[in-house]
Amino acid sequence: MTDLEFMDQAEALLGRIEASCDRINDQTDADIDNQRVGGMVTITFRNGSQIVVNLQKPLHEVWMAARAGGFHYKFDGTRWVDTKGQGEFFANLSRYAGDQAGLPLEFS
Repeated sequence: MTDLEFMDQAEALLGRIEASCDRINDQTDADIDNQRVGGMVTITFRNGSQIVVNLQKPLHEVWMAARAGGFHYKFDGTRWVDTKGQGEFFANLSRYAGDQAGLPLEFS
């Protein structure tokens, strides 16, 4: 994957996170906040906990930090998958965000 291809896919991923936050806030009472600064999105929950998603351009990875731990994802041509075989990005984000929010959330 070239640097340009990575950035296209990574920017699309960050946009999907932002759009999911907006949709979740419209459809639930989760009251989550998201803030984007460059290649990083910070999701803040009502209880003050956060999930941070950050682009790692030199490695062509996306990193996610949550209460559950830190995770690295690479694009496999179709989706973003955990580099240690622990699943797909949006499924994991949904699980970790739901745990931190205290209610089921779906990021897609």
